Amino acid sequence: MRISTTIFLTDETISPVRLARELEQRGFAGLYLPEHTHIPVSRDTDYPAGGELPREYGRTLDPFVALGQAAAVTERLLLGTGITLVVEHDPIALAKQIATLDHLSGGRFTLGVGFGWNREEAADHGVDWPTRRERTRSAMRLMRALWAAEPTAYEGDFGHSVRASEAWPKPAGGAPRILVGGAAGPKLFDHIADYADGWMPIGGRGLTETLPALREVWQRAGRAPESLQLVPYAVLPSPGKLAHYAELGCEEVVLQLPPGDEKEVLGVLDAFAPYVG
Repeated sequence: MRISTTIFLTDETISPVRLARELEQRGFAGLYLPEHTHIPVSRDTDYPAGGELPREYGRTLDPFVALGQAAAVTERLLLGTGITLVVEHDPIALAKQIATLDHLSGGRFTLGVGFGWNREEAADHGVDWPTRRERTRSAMRLMRALWAAEPTAYEGDFGHSVRASEAWPKPAGGAPRILVGGAAGPKLFDHIADYADGWMPIGGRGLTETLPALREVWQRAGRAPESLQLVPYAVLPSPGKLAHYAELGCEEVVLQLPPGDEKEVLGVLDAFAPYVG
């Protein structure tokens, strides 16, 4: 089972270059980065974990720029977003960013897709909150049209449309690996089965109970049972927990690193070393 990592990289933490080099040298499989364009200081939306919103949320580096740096100094390290707030992007421009990063990294990019929790952040991007999931679905279909081998037009909802176009480079394999993050439920599972390769459950709790429902939706959509990928995300590891994920068929687990300076982060990597085979 591959052991990857995620971290809130900020202007105050270890740098993407230093972290990426250390991860590859130590045998970790990948680096996934979250996204927030900004955090409005006047906010009615509660932080999902409860309490005050941690400082790092308002200081996150742009994940695509940071992952570009990581790609340039590594050869094997997988690179991903955990997650990209697709509705906060122009999907035509986002498709180009994704394809370029995947191309330059030699097909190492995974697109983690999420729907967000911060209503104020989304509102500043002109997002109508109740429609954010369907906006994401439409944007994903538009991006797949641009990644297609032949020029392909797309006419969707929410103003999403593109003429049949030359759009290069293409992601390796026609599209990057796509994982959808979020809490278990029929709406989420529908999205996973529609346009993704698997699920990125935050924390990885309750998978034994929820996986059968996802697998049923997946197969009902005509997807091959063995193709479903499950990648528990932002996990605080223990030997028993990782063994449980392996029993469930997980091929990759993403461990949470603290948003710390170089000394702190490297210390945690030392502590995680026994989990890296």
